[in-house]
Amino acid sequence: MKILMVLTSHDQLGDTGLKTGFWLEEFASPYYIFKDAGVKITLASPKGGQPPLDPKSDEADFQTDATRRFKEDAEAQKILANTTRLDAIDPADFDGVFYPGGHGPLWDLSEDKNSIALIEAFYNGGKPVGLVCHAPAVLKNVRSKDGRPLVQGKQVTAFTNTEEEAVQLTKIVPFLVEDMLVAHGGIFGRGPDWESHVETEGNLITGQNPASSEAVARKLIML
Repeated sequence: MKILMVLTSHDQLGDTGLKTGFWLEEFASPYYIFKDAGVKITLASPKGGQPPLDPKSDEADFQTDATRRFKEDAEAQKILANTTRLDAIDPADFDGVFYPGGHGPLWDLSEDKNSIALIEAFYNGGKPVGLVCHAPAVLKNVRSKDGRPLVQGKQVTAFTNTEEEAVQLTKIVPFLVEDMLVAHGGIFGRGPDWESHVETEGNLITGQNPASSEAVARKLIML
């Protein structure tokens, strides 16, 4: 099995002067689920090379077994530092795609034409599409074959409005992922804040928050 993981290249948290990027746990947990299952992993990002890490996700409070394993894994660090440019990726080469979150994707991947076309190709090809936390933001401009929003009428989840309020970024982000999914006709499901919750609709798998990363990855390789 060959899985593509797509990470953000955006590192600015609005006009706050603070840094953002991808969330470490949301990359590391799925990465090792895939690796330990014998999956061949390819990493990509809009600009290629080293994707920006949200420095908040590197703080002590947010470390997990997977993030600690990554810190000691020189090979994985080298792979992450050399992501392929998204415009060089052919969806036909992969069996599924996974998007880690972090706030970065709200700015770049949600508007990235290559990412939009990629998701449409995977989804329409019946291949699993997994997204966790803020990553469902990348579905904003993705369409079904009939031109409707891909999420319309589908069970989805993502980082909730109450979780965004808790981290005090409601007024900083370009849009709230929960609100966007609902506005596009998605049927939004949620669990308690900060606890693992996954929604599966056919080959579309979405997870609510960092704690959902591992569960989304496991479901993806089962489809």
